[in-house]
Amino acid sequence: MSKLLNLRYAFLLMLSAVILSPAAYAQSAFDDPGARGAAAGGGGTLVPVAPKVAAGGVRLGSTAQVVVLFRNDAGQPLKTGAINLYPSSNIQATIGENQCSKAAIEPGEVCPISLTVKGLQQGAYRIEMLMRHEGRAKLLTATIEGSVDTSGDETSDLASDIETIPQEIDFGTLDESQEQVKALILRNKTSKPITIDKIEIQAGNQSGFSVDENCGELATGAACVASVRWSPASKGPSSGTVIVRHSGPTGVASVDLEGTYDPDESEAAEAFPEAVPGKGLLVSSMEEVDFGSGVSQSSSITVSLVNIGGVPLTLNGIRMTNSENGVRAESSGCKSGTVLDALEACPLTLTWEPVREGTIVDDIQVSHTGARGILIMPVRGAAARAINKDSKAIVLGGTDEEDFLQNIKPLSLDDIGEDLDETPSDAMKKALDGTKAPATSTERVLPKKDLSGVLEGYVITSYSAKRAIVAGPGGSRVVFDGEQSVIGGVLWEIVMRPSAVEFRNGDQKVLLLFDKSLSSVNVVDTQSSSGENTGSGASTTTSSTATTTTP
Repeated sequence: MSKLLNLRYAFLLMLSAVILSPAAYAQSAFDDPGARGAAAGGGGTLVPVAPKVAAGGVRLGSTAQVVVLFRNDAGQPLKTGAINLYPSSNIQATIGENQCSKAAIEPGEVCPISLTVKGLQQGAYRIEMLMRHEGRAKLLTATIEGSVDTSGDETSDLASDIETIPQEIDFGTLDESQEQVKALILRNKTSKPITIDKIEIQAGNQSGFSVDENCGELATGAACVASVRWSPASKGPSSGTVIVRHSGPTGVASVDLEGTYDPDESEAAEAFPEAVPGKGLLVSSMEEVDFGSGVSQSSSITVSLVNIGGVPLTLNGIRMTNSENGVRAESSGCKSGTVLDALEACPLTLTWEPVREGTIVDDIQVSHTGARGILIMPVRGAAARAINKDSKAIVLGGTDEEDFLQNIKPLSLDDIGEDLDETPSDAMKKALDGTKAPATSTERVLPKKDLSGVLEGYVITSYSAKRAIVAGPGGSRVVFDGEQSVIGGVLWEIVMRPSAVEFRNGDQKVLLLFDKSLSSVNVVDTQSSSGENTGSGASTTTSSTATTTTP
């Protein structure tokens, strides 16, 4: 009994010694002696809370945040060092925020590190994370696993390292002859830079496909844009392929092209085209200028030319298709050089003085800088008879005419001269010469007017060296060499030429040839003309069948 009590007493003493000793550790044959020694010496290590982090999925082309937790299992504070990431080729991973590096990690404390993951290619990915620290192991690893999912309705990834958006370009059905342009986006979806070497199109010669690009080196996730143009040269379907050659592992990417050209049947052009952005549009208040029938006197019709476009336009010129019908555009209102702002208008007045009996088929052409560039309006009418212009008064208006009248001196005996052999016509010619201003000043002349068509319908029915008979719509009259005569409402200076009469007004000249076959004819039905230039002014030669003046 006493021996048993001694054994119990010895066991209690041993147990109390183990409990009271601060340096006592439990012993096991399976323990790592180095680990026990390090713990006893105050060492330890930094470990990830979860050795493998399940990051889940990230959409293709988008980014996601992944957080990795670390815990200090050592008995003393630890500081962290550099962090290296080794991601899969189908993602791009970067360090976001590192809370472990801000201060030393206390024993048992947990700190987070966030990673930014960008999906570049569909499939599973893996990131190995290596971080240095002051613990016993000096280095730790953590694994992040996840997957890159496709976006939208796509079910499979592209085979090439260059992603093409879209994967196929369809221009559809084209019924107008206008070039079509579509954008092709090329994106590097790998983790390494890729250089675009060449972009070309494989298609038929008549397909009309072409490409413009300025792509070079593409960094990870970077993109560039190429413009694919389609200008079909023939009717029917067209197809082709865009070939993209690059420095990536696959070396090439492709995009299919297709389109159908089915033009509409041609139609006659409308009088007024549709408005075009960035262009003015000139329209008229009348599609046709009709003077009606039975016209026997001078008639005028005014139309309004309106710019209904969004930008200003300029009138370049206004002319009649046929200048021998007696229709003219008045210089007041719309004229060459007129600028019409948006929704601005100007008046265009057409005056018709028939030169013969019957109908006219003519057009007025207005050229401008707006859409289509020209406006054409038909001019129609029927005359009961030709208008006699000889009875019309000469209207002198403006400072040029007034100055001309003020410089005409009255005739005197000195002007007539003392030579009795001098003819009245010579005296008149001398008096008119005296109206000229001195050579040092600007010469006073009648204002220049367009005399085209004034002598239309006039012919020479009788001719001599000093006089001639001119027959026209108003009858016949005698004209004398060197004298002035009003014919067709214009004051002319008469100059007799061999077998012709020259009519002068300023620098404009009209030559009427004498046709002996018409010596007994006072009225003619049709006329035609041919022009020739003489001297400094314009000269028109008119046969027995027509008159045309060229200013």
